[in-house]
Amino acid sequence: MEKKQNLWTKDFIFISIINFFLMLVMYMLMVTIAPFAVEEYGASASMAGLVSGIFIIGTLLARLATGRVIESIGSRRILFFGLILSVVGVALYFIAHSLPVLLIVRFIHGLGLGIASTATGTVIAQIIPPSRRGEGIGYFSLSTVLATAIGPFFGIYLSQHTDFTWIFIFSLVLGIIGLAMFFFVDKRPEEAPQEVVETKEAPKGLANYIEKSALPIAVITLLAGIGYSGVLSFLSFYAKEANLVGAASFFFLIYALAILVSRPFSGKLLDRKGGTFVVVPSLVLFAGGLLLLSQSHTGLILLVAGAIIGLGFGNFQSCAQAIALIGVPIKRIGIATSTFYIFLDFGFGLGPYFLGNIATAYGYRDLYMILAGLVVVALILYLLIGRKKRPVIQ
Repeated sequence: MEKKQNLWTKDFIFISIINFFLMLVMYMLMVTIAPFAVEEYGASASMAGLVSGIFIIGTLLARLATGRVIESIGSRRILFFGLILSVVGVALYFIAHSLPVLLIVRFIHGLGLGIASTATGTVIAQIIPPSRRGEGIGYFSLSTVLATAIGPFFGIYLSQHTDFTWIFIFSLVLGIIGLAMFFFVDKRPEEAPQEVVETKEAPKGLANYIEKSALPIAVITLLAGIGYSGVLSFLSFYAKEANLVGAASFFFLIYALAILVSRPFSGKLLDRKGGTFVVVPSLVLFAGGLLLLSQSHTGLILLVAGAIIGLGFGNFQSCAQAIALIGVPIKRIGIATSTFYIFLDFGFGLGPYFLGNIATAYGYRDLYMILAGLVVVALILYLLIGRKKRPVIQ
């Protein structure tokens, strides 16, 4: 009987921590940079939104190019460059003394984050044994999940108790620690054996930047990402309207806790039973959680909805990333990872703009009911086009 391959290597742990620091800074600034623009520069609401959103534009552009470049020069070099650019981007906040300069700085920081986070996802996919890919990516994605809960909490806490400068200092310290940890990662990450036979013909055109086999699950992830962006962007407004502000402050902590409890099981189920066994119940739970959220009249119901959404979207996100890599040659893993994140970022970045118009016209309760329907559409699409056959593990 073949010995079970080790997952918790030094490189796996260090790359996960680096990714956690990157995402922690991203989410910490995401909830504070718009108020900073308003307070420091008197920015209008729309301009403050641009300050927040231009970061996502930078991230998207970086992801689009990074997958192709990784294929050419390697994931480790790209990770180093992305970490350097992220640290530089954060350092530039200290000299952003006007709104135009702040917009440029946010764009640069977005580029750095997009490059570095695409590289971390690629390195992780390379060092995880193929037989434990679902489980490994599930654990790795906890670094992002925890950041989505802890980052906004830290950001809001620091903005309430300190000056904005301390938020930038804290972000810079985290960036420098992450960069220092990079030097403890092996120079040549262990690459898993190829799972499919590569073709000799080099890809052309769009195939240089997008992995075709990852597109179906990426489109489904786009729809699910739009659904979650409604939670991330409008929960505080909804809670205020429903007089549930106290409970809402714990929403994302409950969300993260539900994922922490379930992730060890969902990743293993993906490896052993296949994507459908995990994705279908995850999307059903996500839709149900959004529906329950729309009907929340007490703090307890709101928090239960948070737990269900965590079990749903939280597990779907990590499983979808693993599915995107099924059958992809090692040489194309960077592009497949980039493809997945591009569609996820589109959902997170563009979703709030369109959903804000819906919320204005119909209210937040109806918004979450509509988003529950959108997730049902994602489920139907998955059953029609999103399933991939997992490789047979000997």
